[in-house]
Amino acid sequence: MKILFTLLLVLMAGLPSSLGATTGEVSVGDQLPNVPMQGLTGGSGFLSQYLGKPLIINVWASYCGPCLAEMGSLERLFQRFGDRFNVIGISTDDYRERADAFLIKAETTFPHYIDRQLMLENILGAKTIPLTLLIDAEGRVLKKVRGAQEWDSPEIVEFIGQTYQIDM
Repeated sequence: MKILFTLLLVLMAGLPSSLGATTGEVSVGDQLPNVPMQGLTGGSGFLSQYLGKPLIINVWASYCGPCLAEMGSLERLFQRFGDRFNVIGISTDDYRERADAFLIKAETTFPHYIDRQLMLENILGAKTIPLTLLIDAEGRVLKKVRGAQEWDSPEIVEFIGQTYQIDM
């Protein structure tokens, strides 16, 4: 099982380059720009407010079934390990009402932002969703994971620990 999971992650790591980068997209190894984010579940802010602690960014939309399917596992991951890293969600919805309705179903407690201008979608490279990025404490992109995952599974928890070089 572990070998299959590792193979899957290696294949997924190759997806961004094979799909082609969007204009202005940050690549793995790049520093995230300090861009403004419009609050959805709280106040607005900047990406820089999350510097100093590793960050998981999940990009989703209200019409995305796989996005909703993985939200429960992201919430459980956040509840279990939120002291070691931050988790935020970014909706690519055009309409706040649809994003709000999604979040009622998702029942998450971590912060969410809305990207109606598609600025973050382009910067993060969210050609397909869900897209999850693992960012280090200095704001550098360590991994991009495309597609829904079971974020609190033992294999992915181990993967996150290895990526951030922290004990999980």
